[in-house]
Amino acid sequence: MADLTRLTAAQTAEAIASGETSAVDVAQAHLDRIDAIDEKVHAFLHVDTEGALAAARAVDAKRAKGEELGPLAGVPLALKDIFTTEGVPTTVGSKILDGWIPPYDATLTRRLKEAGVVILGKTNMDEFAMGSSTENSAFGPTGNPWDLTRIPGGSGGGSSAALASFQAPLAIGTDTGGSIRQPAAVTGTVGVKPTYGAVSRYGMVAFSSSLDQGGPCARTVLDAALLHEAIAGHDPLDSTSVDAPVPAVVEAARNGDVRGLRVGVVKEFGGEGYQDGVMTRFHESVELLRELGAEIVEVSCPSFTYALAAYYLIAPSECSSNLARFDAMRYGLRVGDDGTHSAEEVTALTREAGFGAEVKRRIMLGTYALSSGYYDAYYGSAQKVRTLITRDFERAFGDVDVLVSPTTPTTAFPIGERADDPMAMYLADLCTIPSNLAGNAAMSLPCGLAPEDGLPVGLQIIAPALADDRLYRVGAAVESAFTARWGHPLLEEAPTL
Repeated sequence: MADLTRLTAAQTAEAIASGETSAVDVAQAHLDRIDAIDEKVHAFLHVDTEGALAAARAVDAKRAKGEELGPLAGVPLALKDIFTTEGVPTTVGSKILDGWIPPYDATLTRRLKEAGVVILGKTNMDEFAMGSSTENSAFGPTGNPWDLTRIPGGSGGGSSAALASFQAPLAIGTDTGGSIRQPAAVTGTVGVKPTYGAVSRYGMVAFSSSLDQGGPCARTVLDAALLHEAIAGHDPLDSTSVDAPVPAVVEAARNGDVRGLRVGVVKEFGGEGYQDGVMTRFHESVELLRELGAEIVEVSCPSFTYALAAYYLIAPSECSSNLARFDAMRYGLRVGDDGTHSAEEVTALTREAGFGAEVKRRIMLGTYALSSGYYDAYYGSAQKVRTLITRDFERAFGDVDVLVSPTTPTTAFPIGERADDPMAMYLADLCTIPSNLAGNAAMSLPCGLAPEDGLPVGLQIIAPALADDRLYRVGAAVESAFTARWGHPLLEEAPTL
């Protein structure tokens, strides 16, 4: 049959279930692809060849016995290196956890295994998920398969690059300020930030606990929905887990229709700082939605203007608290423990050697914002802005069913271009951050290539909390119409590595 690495996840699962191919053959094809090209892309930090083939053999054994297979059984997946995996290294892209082998699985990891998904390995990421380019990884940057001299987004650039280079049909990311959606936008893939609490955070190394959210990454909307359904659901091990039914995301992805839907275009997401080609493709997508029967309404959310500033007080504050656990006493790196240093000195030496520059920057910012005399002025004020942003969303969703915007202001920028300019780097998440602050659901899907550089552009769809199915309903309609008219940008136009 056709190249197994070019099939969608849905096609792969169907081929395995029907006996047209085996799970082992599918896994081996992807492992061979990784072996052939990942030296150039650097999407993976660890490839679990033995574990992947063992999982694939288990799927084939179930099929041979006539047992029913799940909708993703035997489908390979690239897992962001922020989720614990029993017996497999989890580094979070940091030297401070280099070589750490977790003794347990994250809830998300366990659910993937129960679904028969074949985990190929762990993907590269900005250290502790702090970044928008995957340049902050302690193990070196990842390249964008469209142009290896450009960034694949961040912090989940390894996962998005694995998809775009056909090293895996599915991937997992995490989204604190846009780290699923922004990589999806710049690599021409689909990325979804579910409603906060819809996917368990148990076993996910924490960056900013009130913002972090794991979610699905794929090459098509349907594949993302199938993965979403596999990993979502209440988890008593996670105190922030939402005890509510998983929305019918797969049904919505199979029956995308926007007729009669009110779609809001966010006034604040556009103008100065937005690349012309990005706005061209966005406006084409809005017109496509109109042609498909949606009613287009301009919506103003004035508090979104302050989202970036609020985020960069709240997220560093929470990170300064969460990362205090890396003290050289319990797990991970330990420096200076030679009998001549106190426990405090060992902790300081370990943190100096183990944390990268961006992590240190955010810890210091957060510690300062939480310090006596500054808490109310900085952190407290940021939380008030967060409330205003949530209210803007509530008012908007009183008038429309979903909101749309560009996912990112620009296409993928060259590696190194913003490395010495943190503010320019932070602006990559301008459109994605408000959804994290409010906790609602959002998706990025491809909407073509920017005419000036031929690189992918992402369309962002935002839905109310617990209305994740609306993302897939709209996304599937846009994807189907877009592909029929212009072709799928990744599946038909991506360069060959």
